[in-house]
Amino acid sequence: MTSLHSPLPLAHGPAMKNRFMLAPLTNSQSHADGTLSDDEFRWLTMRAEGGFGLTMTCAAHVQAVGQGFPGQLGIFDDKHLPGLSRLAEAINKTGSHSVVQLHHAGMRSPKELIGETPHCPSENTEFGARAMSGDEVRRSFDAFVAGAKRAETAGFHGVELHGAHGYLIGQFLSAEVNQRDDEYGGPYENRVKFLKEMVDAVRAECGKDFSLGVRLSPERFGMDLMEIRRLAGELMVSGKLDYLDMSLWDAFKLPVDEAHQSRSLLGWFTDLPRGDCRLGAAGKLTTGAACQKALDDGLDFVVIGRSAILHHDFPKKLEADPDFTPIALPVPEEHLRQEGLGDAFVSYMKTWKGFVQESA
Repeated sequence: MTSLHSPLPLAHGPAMKNRFMLAPLTNSQSHADGTLSDDEFRWLTMRAEGGFGLTMTCAAHVQAVGQGFPGQLGIFDDKHLPGLSRLAEAINKTGSHSVVQLHHAGMRSPKELIGETPHCPSENTEFGARAMSGDEVRRSFDAFVAGAKRAETAGFHGVELHGAHGYLIGQFLSAEVNQRDDEYGGPYENRVKFLKEMVDAVRAECGKDFSLGVRLSPERFGMDLMEIRRLAGELMVSGKLDYLDMSLWDAFKLPVDEAHQSRSLLGWFTDLPRGDCRLGAAGKLTTGAACQKALDDGLDFVVIGRSAILHHDFPKKLEADPDFTPIALPVPEEHLRQEGLGDAFVSYMKTWKGFVQESA
C-alpha cells in the first residue's frame, strides 16, 4: 500500500515530498492588471508551508484577452515577473514543488472583463464568441509557451497546461465546440494538435529540469470520455509529461455516459500505461480515507481543493492523524481568514452554496 506521505520522484525537477498536490484554485485575489497581491502570496505560501508536496497557483492567464475571472493572476507580461519571482522563491524554500497553471479562457472570457468579444476555435453563439483566425491560434499558442518560459525565469519548478473545464485548450479538444476546417479541427488527431504541439514546444523552450503537467476533464464541456481516455494514454507514454492531473468532480462516481458505467470515472484512467508519467486526480478527495482509497485504486498522487481551503496544513494534519476530518460546512468566515483567505477569496467562497456561514 502506497503511503500518502512517501516521496514521489518526477521525471523533471525536484521530487514531490509527499502525494499531495494543491489544486489550482480560483481565488480572485490578484490585482486588476494580473500582478500578484499580498493576499494571494499569503494564501499560496501558507499551503506550501502546510506541507503540500506540490503547490500550484490558480489558473494564470497567458493573454490579457484570455482572462477568465476578476482578480486573476497574470503571466502574459514581464510586469508580472517580480511578483511571480517572489512567490516562487517563497514556495521553493518550503521544499514544495512550485508550479504555475497556464490558462486561457477562450469563449469563456467575459466580454465585460476583456473589453472585446471573446474568441474560440470556432464561432459559439452560446457564449457570443467569434472564431479565431489562424494568426490568432498561433498567437495564443505562442502565449502559452511564453508563459511557461516566464514561469521558469521566475524560478518555478514547472507549469501545468489547463486543458480542462471547457477553457481554450479544451475547446480545441471538443468535437462539439471545435468546428474548424483547418489543421486544428475535424478528426481527433487534428483537435488534439493544439495541446500536443504545445507540450512539444514547452519541452523545447524550457530547461531539462523543468516539470510539465496537463490537466484534463473527461466529462462536461463537450468532452467525450473515450477520446479523453485515448488522449490521456497518449500523453502519459509520450515521455514528455511529468504528470497528468485529471479533474473528475467526484473521483469514485460512475461516468455520466451509460455506455461506460462498468467502472468508476477514475477507473477509466488508472489502467492506462503511463511510462514515467505520474497520474493524479481531483474530485471529492476531502478526507484521509478518500485520499488513501484513491492511491489504492491506482493514483500516484491526489489533488486537493476544498480541504486545502479549509486547512492550509491538510497534509500535516493527516500525517499526524490519518483519521483527521476537515471542519464541517458551513464554516465561519473567521475560520477562512485564519486559514489565509483574503477579502476577495472569502467573497468568492460565499458564492459556493453552503460553504460559508451566513452572518446574522
